[in-house]
Amino acid sequence: MALLVIASCQLMVVLDITIVNIALPHIQRALDFSTAGLSWVINAYTLAFGGLLLLGGRTGDILGRRRMFMIGIALFVLASLFGGLAQNSAQLLIARACQGVGGAIASPTALALISTTFREGPDRNRAFGVFAAVSAGGGAIGLLAGGMLVEWLNWRWVLFVNVPIGLLILLAVPRWIHESERHSGHFDVIGALTSTLGMVLLVYGFIRAAQDGWRDGLTLASFAGSAVVLSAFVLVERRSRQPITPLHMFTDRNRAGTYGMMLCLAAAIFGMFFFLTLFVQNVLDFSPLQAGLAFLPVSAIIAVGAGVASRLLPRFGPKPFMIAGALFAAAGLGWLTLSDADSTYAGSILGPVLVLGFGMGMQFVSLTLMALSNVRSDETGAASGLLNATQQVGGSLGLSILVTVFGTASAHEAARLIPEFLGRATPAELLRFQRTGELPDPWADQVLTAGVGAAFIAAAIAAAIGAVIALLVIQVRPADIERLKGNGVGPG
Repeated sequence: MALLVIASCQLMVVLDITIVNIALPHIQRALDFSTAGLSWVINAYTLAFGGLLLLGGRTGDILGRRRMFMIGIALFVLASLFGGLAQNSAQLLIARACQGVGGAIASPTALALISTTFREGPDRNRAFGVFAAVSAGGGAIGLLAGGMLVEWLNWRWVLFVNVPIGLLILLAVPRWIHESERHSGHFDVIGALTSTLGMVLLVYGFIRAAQDGWRDGLTLASFAGSAVVLSAFVLVERRSRQPITPLHMFTDRNRAGTYGMMLCLAAAIFGMFFFLTLFVQNVLDFSPLQAGLAFLPVSAIIAVGAGVASRLLPRFGPKPFMIAGALFAAAGLGWLTLSDADSTYAGSILGPVLVLGFGMGMQFVSLTLMALSNVRSDETGAASGLLNATQQVGGSLGLSILVTVFGTASAHEAARLIPEFLGRATPAELLRFQRTGELPDPWADQVLTAGVGAAFIAAAIAAAIGAVIALLVIQVRPADIERLKGNGVGPG
């Protein structure tokens, strides 16, 4: 029951990143968003969530993980209710930012609670497997849930749905989850401020790059500001007696390698969901509900991959699953590049996403386990927040790079097709092209497919880099495997 409560919270937080995506056109019409402003319905959540993860993880170590877990969920529920009732764009953006704050407190605290609730060994391995499956599959579930709610009810329910779920979790927490030991200490205020500001500037820079290009003035200023502030953060943490993020975590090669792999995995996953959603709706002409259903097998196979890894980890250790999972992901993404404008879901999409999802499940459980291995109990929250922050930054960085690749490839394909279009276009099509600059179908499908294919190639490269990191950096010792078997080792 404790695992069900913790996993339900993580699912609610993770799926909220994608559940809103399918509702965006309806939100735009209802609240009069501009096209540029509409992106901030997603970005407001991402920015607050990514910027506050390090601070959110540390609060549980000092103030008690169950307490902060409940506070994060309560804030998330209230923000969801406020967002569902929003009457204008400003109210919705404020609600989305507050959802991000609540998620930044609840998500790393939930992961830390697994370490303190379950004994190291098979029990904890299974718990991490469930948590990893939920974390990796939540995006696909969000797309399905969003499609159902928008098609059957209206866009407000993509926010309202969090309220009953969150309230049930809050009622269950006191009964099934025990409070963790509170560790004496104080908040590293300067460290908290610099880490939060630095992360916000970094995530904003990636968001801005995806929208306005890497040469945009604000993009460059955000990255420069982030570099300065995060450098100050490192100096502060090196001198602090109780840092918000203990820097010695990076001296462990396994943990450092895990963070590098998480960057690569998150980049590949964010790109897959974003571009595959575009492809199935624009090229295959799927409705929102059909698009959501198209991703359902991804969630199922992620759970299978995570289950296989969690059961076999004590026998083989995490390294083989890190390598194999990354290679499966790279193979699935490479296979997706073979899709074209005449592809079908069953013939060109289903097989690759099953291979990709299986690899994602294997990777997530092994990476989560490795990131929290050999961490002191008073630093579990900080380690959890750092893993979540790495995932968020990797996703934002990867998506901005992939969007740039997509845009370049699409522009080249459009330039190649324009002469053919001009030779075959009707007068009405020519007039529309002069007015909008956009090619009509079937040329538009070819342009989109070319861009998506190039983005998938870049995502496959990112996944392959993760496999190289696992092969060259990760070292699993016999003592690590003994801990996975739970031989006489107690909880966190």
